[in-house]
Amino acid sequence: MNAPTVYDVAGQAGVSIATVSRVYRAPDSVRAGTRERVLEAARELGYVPSGNARGLASRNTRVLGLCFPDYADPDAEDPDSDYGDDAELMLYSDEIIRGMERAARRHGYALLIAASLAEGPRSLVADVAGRVDGFAVLARTVPTEELEVISRRLPVVMLAGPREDAPLDHLDHVEVANFDGELALTRHLIADHGLVRLAFAGSAEDSPDGEARFRGFQAAHLEAGLPVPERPDVLSGLTQAEGERAVAHLLDRGGETPEAVAFANDQMAVGALSELRRRGVRVPEDLAVVGFDGIPLGRLVTPALTTVRQPMRKIGETAVELLVARLGDRAREPVSQVLPVSLIRRASCGCGTDGGSAGGTSGGASRGPSVTQS
Repeated sequence: MNAPTVYDVAGQAGVSIATVSRVYRAPDSVRAGTRERVLEAARELGYVPSGNARGLASRNTRVLGLCFPDYADPDAEDPDSDYGDDAELMLYSDEIIRGMERAARRHGYALLIAASLAEGPRSLVADVAGRVDGFAVLARTVPTEELEVISRRLPVVMLAGPREDAPLDHLDHVEVANFDGELALTRHLIADHGLVRLAFAGSAEDSPDGEARFRGFQAAHLEAGLPVPERPDVLSGLTQAEGERAVAHLLDRGGETPEAVAFANDQMAVGALSELRRRGVRVPEDLAVVGFDGIPLGRLVTPALTTVRQPMRKIGETAVELLVARLGDRAREPVSQVLPVSLIRRASCGCGTDGGSAGGTSGGASRGPSVTQS
């Protein structure tokens, strides 16, 4: 019988994988009720977190690491939520973790996860780098100087991007076609639905993915001959609660109301739909709403969310493949892969309940994959 895994505990407790990790690594950052639910599930399953990597002096630990800020959304993890079962509540970070874990297992590696905002990125790297053979890190969450030092000793793969820091050009890198996806999505709102007053609710300014998506939003305006916005209409966090606040700000700020709002991710867009429903604003009749990521939750809300689906599990799988290849040949040329995205048309933009998706083309090592629209 196989030993229980973090996925088993997360499933039984009704929380995300990142939440289980926080319970063991930073218990005070988790609400007491949630923490007890996770620990009770672990006791019932006989789950024990692995400590084999801690303090090892061996050169090869057979462990890979993942370092990223914890973007867990308490609203999405609410056990009383009407949004469905655990699999449908998987968020961006959970999907990347799942992809990395499965690929690591295929290659005979374990995965060590460090996910916390409370302790800061420096402590994340310090916690992981000394105990793994290589690790993946989300772009701009760790100072460039620190990554430079670590990458002299360990293979490092950067997730998201673009990879803009020249000193990091020697690192392997995987991202998705954020610009292309947002360009196709915004072009759809303008060309197919005739919407011209569009707002963009973006993530914090240190998010490279958010910046690339906003550039795609700008490019669609330029292409259509519309005034090009200089900056997002709202900058906020990436949770459902922040999405509620963002759309409330857009509606209460005065002036002309937008015809559509493009959110930097699906979690924000889901929160916005809740706020709009409370206000009696009809979607998409009064205001179209679109997101980005393609999390399963977007299918369950009413109306179903139009979005750009990115291959989140594939990001994790690709990161592991790059790390394993680098461990086998430290002198190989750096690889930068851009994974394709797909435009998913659903009811929140006015496309009808049956929706429709368009598969992107393969990314490979070259940049600029296209987005095929349905």
